Amino acid sequence: MDAMMASITRELLFFLPFILLALLTFYTTTVAKCHWCRGSWTRRKRRPNLPPGSSGWPFVGGTFGYLRAHPATTVGHFMEQHIARYGKIYRASLFGERTVVSADEGLNRYILQNEGRLFECSYPRSIGGILGKWSMLVLVGDPHREMRAISLNFLSSVRLRAVLLPEFTFNLMAKNIMSMDPGKEETEMLRREYITFMKGVVSAPLNLPGTPYWKALKSRAAILGVIERKMEERVEKMSKEDASVEQDDLLGWALKQSNLSKEQILDLLLSLLFAGHETSSMALALAIFFLEGCPKAVQELREEHLGIARRQRLRGECKLSWEDYKEMVFTQCVINETLRLGNVVRFLHRKVIKDVHYKGYDIPSGWKILPVLAAVHLDSSLYEDPQRFNPWRWKSNGSSGGVAQSSSFMPYGGGTRLCAGSELAKLEMAVFLHHLVLNFRWELAEPDQAFVFPFVDFPKGLPIRVHRIAQDEDRSIGVF
Repeated sequence: MDAMMASITRELLFFLPFILLALLTFYTTTVAKCHWCRGSWTRRKRRPNLPPGSSGWPFVGGTFGYLRAHPATTVGHFMEQHIARYGKIYRASLFGERTVVSADEGLNRYILQNEGRLFECSYPRSIGGILGKWSMLVLVGDPHREMRAISLNFLSSVRLRAVLLPEFTFNLMAKNIMSMDPGKEETEMLRREYITFMKGVVSAPLNLPGTPYWKALKSRAAILGVIERKMEERVEKMSKEDASVEQDDLLGWALKQSNLSKEQILDLLLSLLFAGHETSSMALALAIFFLEGCPKAVQELREEHLGIARRQRLRGECKLSWEDYKEMVFTQCVINETLRLGNVVRFLHRKVIKDVHYKGYDIPSGWKILPVLAAVHLDSSLYEDPQRFNPWRWKSNGSSGGVAQSSSFMPYGGGTRLCAGSELAKLEMAVFLHHLVLNFRWELAEPDQAFVFPFVDFPKGLPIRVHRIAQDEDRSIGVF
């Protein structure tokens, strides 16, 4: 027995070095694998697969190139160059932040559909400084939903039918927000201040005397002074409980029905006046410009509205009805094409709030992301001959004969932040075009073209020569 144990011990001692070597090798290999896995994971976390691109110049990045003026019917040299080099999703340094720029239809729609979950609104501080911290444009989460609900209630389809359509004027928003009548000195002063105000909203945030931003801050103070004065007058009238002075506008509704503070009401009215004037007035100017170069579209528009006018007379009516508006099928095609080609809203500011993986790219939380709506609307893979004004592309081929829809068409954004006044804007354009084509002919008084500065504008102000359609159709009535 002792001899057997001694033999086993000798054998164990003989194999012990080999066993220890095997254990050491196993341990070393296992630890190395763990370190490699952890290191590889760390490297993946530290170096995500970002979209291709470049940071541009130190500090300013590619901001100046991105905002350089270019024709409104193009995406500009910067975007064209970067899309050609990197694709429709690329990274850059814009507005002082690491940014992903999207000219991709799918990603743009994904961004808008995941508002509040993966992305949130994130405009530069300079815009909040002008519009106010309670502006719907800069609010996120519950405060935005509350302000949006108030705006949607004011701009409901019932109100569009009953109030806004019959009372259409060029100063529609001012009248229905604060009961300010068009043509009066105070209303005209407000309109002039808004022109200055709007140009400063998208300008470089240089608060130095003479700069657009500085002028916009001055205009903001003047506009808020008018709104505040109107609010004080309304509160005084309401305190007297004089029912005869009750006015059906947003100011009165906000004072009576909401729990908003004075500052919130001021910013709400300011942002709605801004939205109502900025998008609609420029869209109307673009429609005039595009139609002037397309006589066939003007003729078809005129025939559509002559038919509506004849049916009005048969009914014994002289004002447009909601049913008339719904019959403006080709008019809606013209409006869609104007918005697609002119792109009043060029791009949106968003921030990534959770890591996003899309089409093989990693987009880290905290980065800015810009869905460029204009790039999709001018994409030749989505729209044939995209830089040509062609309202017939929107005609439905179905039996209904209505207006064709496209998931890539997002002139007013989308998702939970879809512009609350989008239906009002289209209504305003339709009624304007109705009166325009029935009563006037026009041509450019001198060559002009819409440019992006980055706001859309006509360098010469779009001067046009107008002729009233009457017995003497050649009689000129002036240049505007």
